Amino acid sequence: MGETEPSPIRRFSSRRQRLDRSFLAERLNGAKAYDRIAGYFSGSIIETAGETLETVEGRIRVICNSGLDPSDVATARAAATAIRQEWCATKPEEAVERGGDAAKQRLSRLHEFLRSGKLEVRVLPDKHFGLVHGKAGVITLADGGKTSFLGSVNETHSGWALNYELMWEDASPEAIAWVQEEFDALWTHHAAVPLAEFVIEDVARLSRRTVVSSVGEWKKPEQTGGADPDPAEVFIETPVYRRQAGLWQHQKYFVKLAFDAHLHNPGGARFVLADQVGLGKTIQLAMAAELMALSGSRPVLVLAPKSLVWQWQAELMELLGTPSAVWTGNRWVDEHEVEYPTSGPEGIKQCPRLIGIVPTSRAIFECEDAQHLKKLNFECVIVDEAHNARRKNLGEGKDNEKPEPNNLMKFLYEISAQTKSMLLATATPVQLRPIEAWDLLDVLSRGSDAVLGGAWSRWRQRPEDSLGLVMREIDPPDDDLERWEWVRAPLPPRSEHRDFELIRRALRIDDSDVTADGSAWGRLRPPDQSRVRQLFQRFVTDHNPFIRHIVRRSRKYLEETIDPETKEPFLKPIKVELFGEDDDDAIKLPPYLKDAYETAEAFCRELGSRVKGAGFLRTLLLRRVGSTIAAGKSTAEQMLGSWRDLDQLQLGREAEDESDAPRAGQSKSLTESERSLLERFVKALDANTERDPKYAVVLECLRDRSWLDRGCIIFSQYYDSVRWLAEQLINDFPDEPIAIYAGSGRSGVYRDKRFQVCDREEIKADVARGALRLLLGTDAASEGLNLQRLGTLINLDLPWNPTRLEQRKGRIQRINQRHDVVLIYNMRYLGSVEDRVHELLSSRLQGIFTLFGQVPDVLEDVWIDLAMGEEEHARRVIDAVPQKHPFEVRYNAVSPVNWESCERVLARAAKDEILRAGWQ
Repeated sequence: MGETEPSPIRRFSSRRQRLDRSFLAERLNGAKAYDRIAGYFSGSIIETAGETLETVEGRIRVICNSGLDPSDVATARAAATAIRQEWCATKPEEAVERGGDAAKQRLSRLHEFLRSGKLEVRVLPDKHFGLVHGKAGVITLADGGKTSFLGSVNETHSGWALNYELMWEDASPEAIAWVQEEFDALWTHHAAVPLAEFVIEDVARLSRRTVVSSVGEWKKPEQTGGADPDPAEVFIETPVYRRQAGLWQHQKYFVKLAFDAHLHNPGGARFVLADQVGLGKTIQLAMAAELMALSGSRPVLVLAPKSLVWQWQAELMELLGTPSAVWTGNRWVDEHEVEYPTSGPEGIKQCPRLIGIVPTSRAIFECEDAQHLKKLNFECVIVDEAHNARRKNLGEGKDNEKPEPNNLMKFLYEISAQTKSMLLATATPVQLRPIEAWDLLDVLSRGSDAVLGGAWSRWRQRPEDSLGLVMREIDPPDDDLERWEWVRAPLPPRSEHRDFELIRRALRIDDSDVTADGSAWGRLRPPDQSRVRQLFQRFVTDHNPFIRHIVRRSRKYLEETIDPETKEPFLKPIKVELFGEDDDDAIKLPPYLKDAYETAEAFCRELGSRVKGAGFLRTLLLRRVGSTIAAGKSTAEQMLGSWRDLDQLQLGREAEDESDAPRAGQSKSLTESERSLLERFVKALDANTERDPKYAVVLECLRDRSWLDRGCIIFSQYYDSVRWLAEQLINDFPDEPIAIYAGSGRSGVYRDKRFQVCDREEIKADVARGALRLLLGTDAASEGLNLQRLGTLINLDLPWNPTRLEQRKGRIQRINQRHDVVLIYNMRYLGSVEDRVHELLSSRLQGIFTLFGQVPDVLEDVWIDLAMGEEEHARRVIDAVPQKHPFEVRYNAVSPVNWESCERVLARAAKDEILRAGWQ
């Protein structure tokens, strides 16, 4: 209620009269403009579109407060991601459920205002001005006059109509200018960012949102006239969309491709997903697995290396909210770490979740429990790091030989026939020879003739000719019947091209027949025979089994290919600037360290001459001393002491390949000469206290090059190295929290020079919100770790398995990385094995990477050969890597898939009821 005497100031209390009626409605009616300093971002925006705003004729501008960190808005990409996540964190979908139709109507009006430009919203991090309590506004009235107001009122329905609020209106020129100046200062501030496009579209989606209450309703949606179940309804409100930054087009494309094939293809979905490292293979496979599990009636099996099984379970739960269980060899462990002990190997058949994750080592070592898996029927089997399934007879002139499968490949041959769908994942479908890609298709084909045709098809019986045709190394056949043999089995479905539709129509066969009869050529009319002749080259180029069943997208392709809908690249480019790659960048060792390193080399050569096989054990000391002097010394001391202590290093977990881990029965004793060399090594290190020269380089990067300001992850293969480095850094950065991300309960944070053990999830959350800028991690613990907030990476050591190096880079060169350029430093000691490998590979490394997308795992042999003094053999291994890619990369596959506007949502409880049912 206003004062009794005329005054430019009027005071209002909601105790006396509703503010939306006594003040707001009257002044906004026909108003020409409305500038508003509002409250917190999400609450302000979701309730802004009241009826009063509809009467405003001009533009409405609202500046909102936000919990964004200033670094969140350093780039437009980072700002959009951060605003999206903050919006979703408030769970607006729950507000819609509570508010019902009235909330949906308000959101519909809000979307109209935002989309038309009538309402413009900007968001400002509260770290610049603190929490914005000074809520105020300037209204340009219908007659052109102005007024200002100040008070406790938020720009919400509750603020104007329900809460107890006080407000002052002041129409004096001084007050109007003052409030306008404050608004303009916030509105034009460099950190104020526009509302993300995702938020605007999500407002529209929420205004039409409906809940699908059961999986049965999702499978047969009445509203879509019996169409296929929509994947978007399962995932649109899962954490990958609501807590993360959603999916990119190439990811949605594969999930839809695999699910459609599972529903409609006679042999289900049979694909090799061969995307490069860092493009999100795991989430694509996990989503496909969940869809198949929900749509079918049989269990889903995920086979992954032992080091990845817990990552798989974590990503299923963290990104999709999907329950699963991991097999440890004698029990199942669910997503809440609840254990389900079993009475024997048959217990593997009693998985308590519909999705079960089993280490591939159970098949590699032919464990009894793995044999029981062959007795089950699956909806889908997923194999991660599938390139580990290989033939033994790999070499020149052996491509047409019957494969001699290793244990994993042999197991997959059998399990392939027990599943409706099968998905194989590897970043390198070809390691050395093109026949390796054929071998993967051969695995897929054991459960479906749609992959390579029947038992006597050309693609199955003549793999060398198959590859020759695809790679254009042999001429296409001139004979009509021979051409027909290549085309007919497997015959592509109608949907792939009009020509195949016409051929199938002429033969009166539908897509359920994956092959045409060999005698069918005689039944084709002359025009159809002519069609086969004309399409043959296109068939070999674009429709051969390799193209149809290998899906591979390179980062380069995604960054350079324009999405026709957005007119932007399918993947926003993230460039990598490498340091430490020049020949003179190798770190020089002082004389005493150089002598110690040479002694370690002599020890490894002597041990290697006595302990055959197990390259990991023979080269253990060199691997560790190549990381840091501290790690090398620790290893030598434990070798001299008790080999039981050496077991504490968890050799099996640190081995780059499960098959390379130490075996029971291997010699764990030292000869007198070996012991003498180790004692000399340790003595050389004890006699000197000079700091490891790698530390000076780390310090230079963090402090002098300001890498710490961008956030930094430092990787090592070994916990000893990580712990040593952390204890050096706490003295130079006493006020900086420094986290160690490792396994087996060894993760924690140094604060005030004291180490506090904490959960890895805490560390990830602190990195995500900017509370941690410096993270030290081990390879074993960091599989699947997403560090988009950190912009720099230091490799304290270079893993002998090249894939590890790519996986490290993939932690920061990831989708939704906040920086447009990430900085990486690779460290190596001068004269070390790593340095000599660098010298041998440097001229070929970029070419190899360009061809394969990463360095093939087989090049680990180069490190071992050089450690053992076998340089000539190392050169032969390098020369065996193909000089050109075995296939022209035409299997890049992406097309726009719109899930973001999905209005129907499958209820979480309905999904859980199915996925928690276990293997029946």
